[in-house]
This record gives sequence, structure tokens and C-alpha cells, in this order.
Amino acid sequence: MSITIVKAQPKDFSVIGQLMVEVYSGLEGFPSPDEQPAYYQMLANIGEFTEKESVELLVARNEGTVAGAVVYIGDIEDYGSGGTVTKEKNAAGFRLLAVSPDARGLGVGKKLTIACLEKARQNGLDQMIIHTTDAMKVAWSMYEKIGFKRSEDLDFLQQGLPVYGFRLKL
Repeated sequence: MSITIVKAQPKDFSVIGQLMVEVYSGLEGFPSPDEQPAYYQMLANIGEFTEKESVELLVARNEGTVAGAVVYIGDIEDYGSGGTVTKEKNAAGFRLLAVSPDARGLGVGKKLTIACLEKARQNGLDQMIIHTTDAMKVAWSMYEKIGFKRSEDLDFLQQGLPVYGFRLKL
């Protein structure tokens, strides 16, 4: 097993979009595609995030197979979610981390998170901001172990779904 993290290429975007839809629609307690169709449309078209200059789609490969992905945002103004996050200063963020069911337990989510933290540090940023939900308790726990702290000032509701903010000082 050899997990590598690289910048996704346009040829990867549809596979990653399918993975995102599969992972998020499979989360117990998370809104379904029928409940939030625009959200799932965004996931399916994940490559569109890269149209913003500060945004990269990172992909984790396990021996060539897509094992996971995450959207890294180098300029928090491009974060594109609800709440007050875009008012933060000198911050990066990441969103939409997903790990293939076949790759769970291999450290893929942690490797993707660390890759984002390294990018932000290389760019001299002071903090990393992320959001998660109650349906993402496995990721929530991983983020806390890495050092992220709850930041209630970043919380918001997405069509009635509570979304919880976290930050890590770099």
C-alpha cells in the first residue's frame, strides 16, 4: 500500500465527483440528494472549484486508484460556504474531504488533511478553517486529534443542517 497525494488533473474530476456523491450520500443523518439536490450537483462537479485561482483539488491515490480527495482553498475568500468564514484574515481552508469506502482505515483522510496544512504553512498563512457536521463524527474526531479546535463563531445552518466550524492556528 502506497498512498500519494497529488493535485488532481481535469481527467480525474468526474471520478472524484462520483466518489464525493457516493461518500456524502452514504453518511447516516446527512441530507440525501433528494433533500439537497444543488449540494450534490456541486459535489458531482467538484472540478469547478478549481476555476478559482486559490483553489486546488487534491487527490489521494492508493497504487493508482482514487482513494480520496479534498478541496484546498488557499484564499479564504474563495471558501464558498455559509457563515462568517470569508471575513477571516490570513487563513486557508479545506472542504469536502471524502475517502473511498475501500480505503477507510488507511490514513487517507489524515494524509489529505496534513497535505492541506502543509500548503497553508508554505504560503505563510496563520490558520486553517474547516467545517463538519454531526454525520461526520469520524472526521470530526480525526480533526481534533490533529489539533483543530471548535470555533462556534464559524457555525452556520445550511438549509436547516447545523454546520460546525473548526480552526487550527498554524
